[in-house]
Amino acid sequence: MPSLIDLRRRIRAVKSTQQITKAMKMIAASRLKRAQDRVVAARPFAQRMARVLNSLVSRVEQDAHPLLRAPQPGGRSLLIVITADRGLCGSFNSNVLKAAGQFIVTEGKDPQVALGLIGRKGRDFFRRRGFDVLYEQTGIFQRLAFAHAAELANAAIEAFTSGQVSSVYLVYNEFKSVMTQRIVVERLLPIPRLEPEAAAKADTGPTIDYLYEPAPEEIFKELIPRHVQIQVYRALLESNAAFYAAQMTAMDAATRNSAEMIENLTLYMNKVRQAAITREIIEVVSGASAT
Repeated sequence: MPSLIDLRRRIRAVKSTQQITKAMKMIAASRLKRAQDRVVAARPFAQRMARVLNSLVSRVEQDAHPLLRAPQPGGRSLLIVITADRGLCGSFNSNVLKAAGQFIVTEGKDPQVALGLIGRKGRDFFRRRGFDVLYEQTGIFQRLAFAHAAELANAAIEAFTSGQVSSVYLVYNEFKSVMTQRIVVERLLPIPRLEPEAAAKADTGPTIDYLYEPAPEEIFKELIPRHVQIQVYRALLESNAAFYAAQMTAMDAATRNSAEMIENLTLYMNKVRQAAITREIIEVVSGASAT
């Protein structure tokens, strides 16, 4: 049976941990609001641009731009894995790593899938396992900016156009709500084309005939790389908001669990103290009776 001193020491330790989890929950909640506002502001433009580009590339030849060419059969894929730099966020990182592992097993029979790692958790996980990492970047979520997404997108474009890889995929946590995050694995390059059935559903009105001014090559030269940068930026914003939501939820659960633990330890300590007092009283009474 632990002594009263041990129980008091343990209660103090749990209370100190509870203060930390409360503070982390409040910090995550304040940062979540800003991250959520950025995601909500970026989504409409990114989603509309993706729909327009998907519809547009369905009406042009594959050689109109290097980023539109079809993936080569048996070609190598580049998987960009977006994780967090820190833990204490429940299953946020483990879910992304699990989805990345499933993708590698499915797509990486031969040749091996190349990786682009964003976030310290994903970098540490795959570095220890000897995977082929084309590039990695950590610490960008402290002050996330569009320049970070542009740098990552340009690296992916360079790997795709140089022939190192035949396709580029993203895996990340999509922010749905404070309690819900969804794992997304989507193709970034080449830009997906709408299937004929989907294109027919999208064109509910008259057939769209695009007029290019200036030439299509000039438009694609500027528009398509910017589209890739915007999609990477949206994925980073989604992952950032999902991380703070997961961390806030995890710290709230930890705070409630610590409160329950303190209550149970206090109750147990009172029982131990009562038993010690009762034993001392019995000893005093027994001693008095003996005399």
